[in-house]
Amino acid sequence: MTAVALHGWRRTHADFGASLGPAAHDGPLACVAPDLPGFGATPAPAEPWGSVEYAVAVASLLEHDRDRSPGQPPVVVGHSLGGRIAVRLAAARPELVGALVLTGAPLVSRPGGSRRPPLAFSVARALHRAGVVNDRQMERARHRYGSADYRAAQGVMRQVLVRLVNESYEDSLAALRCPVELVWGDDDTEATVETARALERAIPQARLTLCPNAGHLLPLTAPAELRAAVERASARRS
Repeated sequence: MTAVALHGWRRTHADFGASLGPAAHDGPLACVAPDLPGFGATPAPAEPWGSVEYAVAVASLLEHDRDRSPGQPPVVVGHSLGGRIAVRLAAARPELVGALVLTGAPLVSRPGGSRRPPLAFSVARALHRAGVVNDRQMERARHRYGSADYRAAQGVMRQVLVRLVNESYEDSLAALRCPVELVWGDDDTEATVETARALERAIPQARLTLCPNAGHLLPLTAPAELRAAVERASARRS
């Protein structure tokens, strides 16, 4: 296995087809790209996972492959949610990760702090806790004021989302020892270029490549640049 590709929130393994799979211009890589639990063909976890639990699941996949065909550990590619998981995995199980490629991964706080919920939502939440606003009214407030991802999430996946967006990654970033390629859309509005530059400063072995007009869904908009980043990361593995 050369690479493991981890997709973003509300995405699937198919996002990597044009960069690493059969549709890639330079042909497919030896790559595993699973649908993460809760997305695509994979059922949601029974309980609300955070990035640590997702990383444990990916580690099990890598351990199985290592036992079956020992060799150099793979490049782990993480887009958005996948980047959160990839960093947790590389920090906790460095023997399983040869290098990282991260894109659109919201791993540091936005400049100026995180987005605050609208005042009306904060008031509704406080009244719900006090028993003044009932569950049905609170759900209407969530749909009115919540993010698109939050509104779309159902069941346990809504709790997963809440856990993920409230996580901190400073310790995991500081623990990284493998080569890291950051490949970023210069107009990404979900994980801005300021996020990418902050990661470049925070990770000792990080190198940043900016892709014009690639936006947040870089695996789809700039597959050749993502493929090149994987190849650079692979060459940097010790």
